[in-house]
Amino acid sequence: MEPLIHLAVVDSTQAFLRRNPQLGFCTVLADGQTEGRGRQGNAWVSPLGAGLWMSAALPPHLGQAPGLVLQRAMGAVARVLDPLGQMLGLKWPNDLVAWKDGQLVKVGGILGEQVGSRLILGLGVNLTSAPDLPERPIAPACLQELGLPLPPTVELALAISKSWKNLDEDLQPLFRWPEAGTPLCWEEGQGTCLGWEPDGRLKVAWAEGIRRLSAGDVHGLSSIRK
Repeated sequence: MEPLIHLAVVDSTQAFLRRNPQLGFCTVLADGQTEGRGRQGNAWVSPLGAGLWMSAALPPHLGQAPGLVLQRAMGAVARVLDPLGQMLGLKWPNDLVAWKDGQLVKVGGILGEQVGSRLILGLGVNLTSAPDLPERPIAPACLQELGLPLPPTVELALAISKSWKNLDEDLQPLFRWPEAGTPLCWEEGQGTCLGWEPDGRLKVAWAEGIRRLSAGDVHGLSSIRK
């Protein structure tokens, strides 16, 4: 098993691994982050002791589409955090979500980047609190308010890093959102979901025909409110 480095506070676990290539393949866990980052340059609020903030440097997953690797990695996270498959699902392209009071809520996010000969995966999961971000189309939530058990973060980090060693296995989450037939809107347009493609893209029908969306194509994906 690769080593686990446990830090009190760091700018971000992802940045720590990027600037320390000599560490090779390992996992970094922090109690808090001062500059946590999410997808598309968004800040990820990472207060001390409130979540699971970790990154792992892994061998590259050759021959797999980057979007698919991240989806499988988050599917593995869902299996660790919700082993009975009772609550957690995957929101396209790779967010960890659940249903709460009839609304979709986001509890975690993942980043992935190829740095030299390493694939660095960065994960943030809200465990005991979630930030108030009313401008987000999918509201943040935490595992505690969903009623899921909260093992020690070291135990979770070790289990997740172990699960990431084989991302050839496609662990199916409890649900995937959006499902086929869901009316969608995003900053650049709107359409109807036709399903998730085998390479991780999202197939949608919109005014100009059929489109296959990659993660970088879409900002602010949400359902159209009727």
